[in-house]
Amino acid sequence: MHDIRAIRENPADFDAALARRGAAPLSSEILALDAERRAKIQAAEAAQAEQKKAAKDVGAAKASGDEAEFERLRALVGEKKAEVATMQTEAKELDQKLTDMLMGIPNLPFADTPEGADEADNVEVKRWGTPAVFPFAPKEHFDLAGVKPGMDFETAAKLSGSRFVVLKGAVARIHRALAQFMLNTHIDENGLQETWTPVLVKPEMMYGTGQLPKFGEDSYKTTDGWWLVPTAEVTLTNIINGETVEESTLPHRYVAHTQCFRSEAGSAGRDTSGMLRQHQFEKVEMVSVTHPDASRAELDRMTACAEGILERLGLPYRTVVLCTGDMGFGAQRTHDIEVWLPGQDTYREISSVSVCGDFQARRMNARFKPAGGGKPEFVHTLNGSGLAVGRCLIAVLENGQREDGSVALPEVLHPYLGGKTLLTAEGLLA
Repeated sequence: MHDIRAIRENPADFDAALARRGAAPLSSEILALDAERRAKIQAAEAAQAEQKKAAKDVGAAKASGDEAEFERLRALVGEKKAEVATMQTEAKELDQKLTDMLMGIPNLPFADTPEGADEADNVEVKRWGTPAVFPFAPKEHFDLAGVKPGMDFETAAKLSGSRFVVLKGAVARIHRALAQFMLNTHIDENGLQETWTPVLVKPEMMYGTGQLPKFGEDSYKTTDGWWLVPTAEVTLTNIINGETVEESTLPHRYVAHTQCFRSEAGSAGRDTSGMLRQHQFEKVEMVSVTHPDASRAELDRMTACAEGILERLGLPYRTVVLCTGDMGFGAQRTHDIEVWLPGQDTYREISSVSVCGDFQARRMNARFKPAGGGKPEFVHTLNGSGLAVGRCLIAVLENGQREDGSVALPEVLHPYLGGKTLLTAEGLLA
């Protein structure tokens, strides 16, 4: 959410930043509503002061025996009380209207975030590894002989419908091994704190990280009002919801492996084959809560953490900076990491790392106490995949494929697979 004081002080800068995201100028509308709200609050306060004065005068009139004045003043107190109540209600309604408006406006991009309309304007900043040249036409993951016994879309469709999968046997174990490898690396080498969180959350938690009110159709809501998390960003970031922490405790760095649930609204017809785009999937999510001065450097650190997983797995990737038109609602700058998928002959997103500044912290009222004293300040928050487990499984299977349908598995996974190094063409570990 945005700081209304900052908009009052620099409306032109606010509109210019929104324009970079392709949004219309809003400062005039916001400030008009803000002025109306403030005027109503001031009027309510003035009426309340008159009510209090009249209440004191009632006692004086009663004491003096002036019955007519006593009745007049008592009626005035009643009128002012009703007037104050009406004005306070109107002010509260205007305050909520302003909050709702500010809640629906995207975050403002950093100055170094590339300007553009869509993914075609994203800027590549890094490329690692060289895609393998196969002596045969590489297949997509779901067409590999060794994968077919362990990746069952038909049973999943019977159980749940489209965009679900049942993993079995060796493929399920590789999937689990990937998640364990990611977690251990982030905990033991990258200094993140392992965290296990619920996947059902209250609506205010979804508001806190920006999934509500604007993007409710992208997630699943239960009949009793809970929401299934689209990512552990929701739970990990909201750990600090409503809290004021000591500056000396920053940064807070979390990692969690969770199920994630997305409706994939608006993706009809896209990636319908295989398990690239699912309603239910697993992610290892990273979240950092930092001092404002440290958040930009933390973005680069988290990006390196995610890149390091791919490098350890030997998977070629590229890193791009998203342009203003392709960036998420709550982000100021986003680094997408795209892994090479030989079956599709292209790079596909496997991680998105974003810095949100104080945008989420304002929605959550999350602050820190400066070590040197002074008023509490809003923390900064960041989030990023480290990585999407299912997409990483796809990349491992496609990049390690052999002509007979078997798959050579990355060396770092061997200890997690009981020393096995190969997914055979028959779908077994060997």
